[in-house]
Amino acid sequence: MRYAYAITSALLLGGTAATLALQTPGGAQTAQNEPGSMMAANAPRAGAPMSFADLAARLQPAVVNISTTQRVQVNSNPFAGTPFGDLFGGGDANGGRPVTREAQSLGSGFIISPDGYIVTNNHVISGGEGPGAAAVASIKVIMPDRTEYDAKLIGRDPTSDLAVLKINATNLPFVRFGDSTKTRVGDWVVAIGNPFGLGGTVTAGIVSALHRVTGQGGAYDRYIQTDASINQGNSGGPMFDINGNVIGINTMIFSPTGGNIGIGFAIPAEQAFPIVEKLKGGGKIARGYLGVGIQPLDEGIADSLGIEKNHGELIARVEPGQAADKAGIKQGDVVVKVNGREVTPDQTLSYLVANQAVGSRVPIEVIRDGRRQTVTAVIGERPSEEKLASLGAGGDPGLDPEDEKSSQTATRASLGLALQTLTPDISRQLGLNTNVKGVVIGAVDPSSDAATKGLQRGDVIISVNYKPANTPADVAAAANAAKLAGRSNVLLFVQRGQNPARYLAIKLKQG
Repeated sequence: MRYAYAITSALLLGGTAATLALQTPGGAQTAQNEPGSMMAANAPRAGAPMSFADLAARLQPAVVNISTTQRVQVNSNPFAGTPFGDLFGGGDANGGRPVTREAQSLGSGFIISPDGYIVTNNHVISGGEGPGAAAVASIKVIMPDRTEYDAKLIGRDPTSDLAVLKINATNLPFVRFGDSTKTRVGDWVVAIGNPFGLGGTVTAGIVSALHRVTGQGGAYDRYIQTDASINQGNSGGPMFDINGNVIGINTMIFSPTGGNIGIGFAIPAEQAFPIVEKLKGGGKIARGYLGVGIQPLDEGIADSLGIEKNHGELIARVEPGQAADKAGIKQGDVVVKVNGREVTPDQTLSYLVANQAVGSRVPIEVIRDGRRQTVTAVIGERPSEEKLASLGAGGDPGLDPEDEKSSQTATRASLGLALQTLTPDISRQLGLNTNVKGVVIGAVDPSSDAATKGLQRGDVIISVNYKPANTPADVAAAANAAKLAGRSNVLLFVQRGQNPARYLAIKLKQG
């Protein structure tokens, strides 16, 4: 399931009946006014209500259940691929060959116009990923009174996990998007949906956090967090404010058990609304793109660079010919502002760039060699997620044990590393590209910060504090210089096999 790796124990709230349907509550609000093209303005905030009954009665008619069917291939022999496959396959009437079966997924959605446009999560109506996945055969929308409609997929956007459907009906109850930028931590929220297939379930809670970054990365890793009860079966449904405006679309939960523990995430309306409007009109979703690999500026890296932590992101890689390369952004730069907006853990570089117009000229402020400077980038268009996916060839072929004899240097005392110059023979053993230059790690002190950070025998240090590491003496000199400057970390640029090189801040050993 998409993004299942993004958070430890995180669950997308939609799925197939082959496991347990993970879905989102579809919430909705009836409205007598004609739908507008702008977000509805939030009314003045009220205190805690004596009851949510009136609000729930007004919203429930626009909550829908979404059901999809698809044909998937499953192996009829449970021992296929094991040493017992042939032994037990003979008793199978199908001879152990894959069979096609029908699978069903359930989710929630909400009506946004009287003529039948419906918003849900993309993962509710997509055919899934991986072996056996297939396009959905049908999508049905089930109203609260159990009336069923065949739905047409108008558009979907896997990156934001949003989809727009259309049913052939008129005079339907519908809801409006609210302005999530005015939402505050502690505000009341209400969710209505179909957890575990129990339709029309109403839950309430508060906004627990805003701009929550879950760690999955990408252009839309920025959610509203709530303690309103959200469970499997709630995907695609809305999160309402106390006035009945949609301020979020529930999409994911954090749970070690698979059930609600009071941590749910919703896509903010400020992000969802423009995408939904474009999908309704059949438009293509284009996002800004710089063409860089980035790393967060954690405490160690910030210390090694002598700059403030949590303000900026480190450029680990610049793709040739892309916007960043053309603008003069370099590997090792720390980007601190995009178009005047600070880069922080809550407002990441990916988020800021993705929301810039393709083709626009945007000032980008960077720190390079301790000095701030501004470059202007012409924003490119973000490729599909499939094109962005990279497959690094991992592995650690290791070194000839005899080579370790020459790797004893002063870096053992300062970093807990035994190093040696990278020779063509060692480079071939490690499967490195011929253009990789540096020093290779022969041994790591298990009590050192280098071991804690995951450095291992066979890793190659390309640079230290931005200076080329051509010999072990270069690394030792940089470590000594950092100590004299009063810094407790050095910044290493490390390559492992064919994987992209990464920056690591390593604490200097004391004494």
